[in-house]
Order: sequence, then structure tokens, then C-alpha cells
Amino acid sequence: MNSGKNRSAFGVMGGLIGMVCPMLPVMLVAILMGCIGNLMASFITILGAVGIGTALGFFTEISMGTIFFLILLFAVCRGILRYTEQACNHYIAFKLLARIRHKVFAALRKLAPAKLDGSEKGNLISIITSDIELLEVFYAHTISPIAIAIITSLVMCVFIGSFHPLSGMIAGIFYCLVGAVIPVINSHLGQTHGRMYRKMYGKLNTTVLDNLYGLNEILQYQQQQTRMDRMNRYTEELEDENLILKKQEAVQKILTDSVILVGGIVMLVVSGSLFFHGELSQGGVLICTVAMMSSFGPAAALSALSNNLNQTLASGNRVLNLLEEKPVVNEISNGISVPDGDIHINHVSFAYADEKETEGVLQDFSAHFEKNKIHGILGKSGCGKSTLLKLLMRFYETDKGAVEYGGKNVNEIDTCSLRKHIAYVTQDTFLFGDTIENNIKIAKEDATREEVIEAAKKASVHEFICSLPEGYDTKLSELGESVSGGERQRIGVARAFLHQSGIILLDEPTSNIDSLNEGIILKSLNLEKKDKTIILVSHRKSTMGIADDVIAM
Repeated sequence: MNSGKNRSAFGVMGGLIGMVCPMLPVMLVAILMGCIGNLMASFITILGAVGIGTALGFFTEISMGTIFFLILLFAVCRGILRYTEQACNHYIAFKLLARIRHKVFAALRKLAPAKLDGSEKGNLISIITSDIELLEVFYAHTISPIAIAIITSLVMCVFIGSFHPLSGMIAGIFYCLVGAVIPVINSHLGQTHGRMYRKMYGKLNTTVLDNLYGLNEILQYQQQQTRMDRMNRYTEELEDENLILKKQEAVQKILTDSVILVGGIVMLVVSGSLFFHGELSQGGVLICTVAMMSSFGPAAALSALSNNLNQTLASGNRVLNLLEEKPVVNEISNGISVPDGDIHINHVSFAYADEKETEGVLQDFSAHFEKNKIHGILGKSGCGKSTLLKLLMRFYETDKGAVEYGGKNVNEIDTCSLRKHIAYVTQDTFLFGDTIENNIKIAKEDATREEVIEAAKKASVHEFICSLPEGYDTKLSELGESVSGGERQRIGVARAFLHQSGIILLDEPTSNIDSLNEGIILKSLNLEKKDKTIILVSHRKSTMGIADDVIAM
């Protein structure tokens, strides 16, 4: 899988924040509630200090009853405002995560099938599941806290500065240290480890999936220890990265608490000095010190955010890379319908992305496939047989030459129309966790049971289905593991017959099927070739016996 570009932390945040626009009104409500709530929390402590100052005779303008009433009022309002802020943030987060998932799956639809052709599927799964899930931290606990920290810190600087400008300046300096300098440094130090953690997480996912899907082969060839060692190695590497991130988190917390403590001491010393010089009252010293120490909450929250933010931004970078990845082939939505006529392959050359420095899998290849015939393509593995079918399906574009349907370049044909017009049977038939009937009806959703049975008979799978206790209503297990490879292939061929398309492409459709059933399928294909173009790919000469002409590759 293409790792894409590594954005800076601000680059990732900018890309993620850009998705908030539809939810901006709710975000503003969350920020407003958060600012008022945090200011009220700070002023509960400040009012307590005022109460102490009143008892000591520093303040005479306010009564103790008023102070207690305001503290109670602020406490109740703080709870309500906190709940509202969090409700708004989580509403935004879950709405945006749903929106991002839609965007990701839309991107995958454009990138497929080339994106899934040999990709690290476990890594891809980790992006569309855990990486997107981690973005909840960013949307629910990062954007509004940043705005809240900035606004509340400015308000508190003005409030403290109203007693003396120097006190306000000191407060501003320490707010910046706690809320900006420490998080930025911590984020910079942990950025690489955050990316490595997500990368190793994807590798571990891929390994686990491989082990699950290949469990029979692992047991058969006694590879348990080898596969376990690989999984343990990835787990240990993942744990090492996590340990580094945890150590950075501990250092950051100690540093933040130390700076807050030093800030309080500096404010007390400076305020005391101003008092001795007659520039600040005793009450002013008390209020400035308490106000500063009680208002570090939003700034300290930003400092704590930088710990999880490294992984969150690494996840955001991977999601943004997937959303921005360009498809190998752009779908044509306003092209012409598939024209009737023969198929021409004119001097086609093609190489996959990782083969561009070599000659590639196809070099100056030409062929002519007439209608009403079965055309065989015979060749050993790796000669480009399957690749040719993918080019006919326009999963990839040719490097040189052209693929033409009825004299029209495939790049002029509407992609959706092209693929609807073709029944494509791949080497590995994918079966869904659904009934056998519904698996066959993938090719034609409105097909009747009679049409499904007819297609199954042509594919020589009807008798097998009828032997099952629930027949066509038999529910298949995940990935069709409850049936054999040959039965999966025959179900795939049944889909092709049910599709009733003008072109049928078959990639090794009988490689796992015994000779008797292969003969039945090939006979059915021979009866189906009228008004159709059938291209049959195989490495077995026996399969080519039905073909009207054979191209050796």
C-alpha cells in the first residue's frame, strides 16, 4: 500500500478541521459553553479567595452571603455548561466520523479494484476502523479545547492585568508555555513514533488476518511457530513504540506540572514585590495568584492532549492520504454505451506500478475476439492472461496501445455500462455470508428462483445445492469456507450465466473442478456463445478443447 505523504502536525489538523464546516454552528455553541463554563470554574476559586480576603478585611465591597450565593450559582451553571459542551463535541465527532466513513468508502469505490489488488488488506482495515475511530479524540477533545484555552486564557490575562499589567503579562507567558510551547515540543518529539505506532498496528492487523485466513495451511505445513514468531515480533515492536510514547507522556506531565508550580511562585513573588512598592493591594496579590493558579485547566488540557494527539494525527494523516489518493483509473460517467461488435487488442503494452522499470507483463500484444465465438487464451502463470482480462474490464489502463469494443476505445465507454455488459469470473470467487441463492443473485438481484436454478444447472452446481439440507436457502459461512474451492468456482460460474451479459470473461474458471463437472460447464458455455463473446483463460490445454480459436501467450 502506498504510504502517501507525511504531513506536518498543522497540515493534518488543517485537513481535518476543513471537514468541520458543516457542523460549524454546533462547534461555536460548544466553544461558547466551554469558555463560560471554564471561566465560571476559575471564578469559583477566585470567589473563595475573595471570601478569605473579606474575612481578613481586604475587601469590604461584597458580603459573605453574596459570595456563597455566587459560588453555588457558578457551580450549578458549570455542571450544565460542561454537559452541554461535551454533548455538542460528541455530537460533532460522531456526525463527522460517519461523514468521514462515507468519504472513505466513496474513495475506495473509486480506487477499487486496483487498490485491493495485492494491497495489505489488514493495513487498509486498520485505516477504515481504528484510524477513523481515533479521530473522535480530535473532533470531540481537541478542536474546541484549543479555542476554549485561547479565549479563556486571554480573558484571564485581561482580568489579572486589570490589577496590574505586569501580572497580566506573567500570566500570559505561563499560559503560552503550558498551552502552546510544551504541546508543540512534545508533539514534534513524538510525531515520528506516533506514525510508526500506526504503521506497526496496520502490519500486525495484516499478519493476524493472514494467520486466520491461512490457518489450514499453517497447520498442514507446521508453520505455527514461524507465524507466531512474526506476530510476536510485530507485537513487540508495537509495544516498544507505545512505551516510548508513554515515557514522553510522563515527561510532559511532569514538565507541565512543574511549569504551573513555577508560574504560581513567580506570580506570588512579583505580586508581593508590587505590593511592597505600593503598586498592588494585599487583596490584589491574593486574587492575582489564585486567579492564575485556578485558570491553568484549559491550557493544561492542551498540554495533555499532545500525548494522544501524536497517534491521532498519525491516523488523520493516513485517512487524508487515502482520501487524496488518485485512482489508477478514473471512471467515465458520461461515455458511450458498449457498442455491439468484436473486441480488438491493438499493440497493447502494460506494466504494474512496481514493474515500471522492467519490460512489464504485456509487450506489444494484439488480439481479435469475434462475436458468437469462444476464444481461448492459453499460457503459463505470470504471462499476462489475467492482466489482459483486467484491461478488458478497465481495472487498469494500457501504457501503450488500445482496447476497443466495436471499434470504440474502452476509454470512451461509460465505465458502469462496460462492467454491466460483462460477466467476469475471477480465479478466486468471493462468497458472502448469505444464502446460496442470494450469492448467485449478486449477478441479477431481481432474478426468480427458476432463473437461479437454470444458471446453477449450467454451472453444474444444482445437484450439490439440492443435496444440502436447506438447498438454495443454505446459509454460507464467512468467505464461503463451508464449501470447497470447486463449489465456490461453480457458484461464480453460475453468476456469470445468470448475468446474461453480452461478454463473458472467465479466468481459470475450472482450475479447482473435476473433469466431469468441467465438461458440463464447458458444454453450457458452448450453448451460450450465440450473440456473445466468450474469452476463456486457462493454463490447461484440455480446457481449450471447446474454444473456436486459441491464443498462446
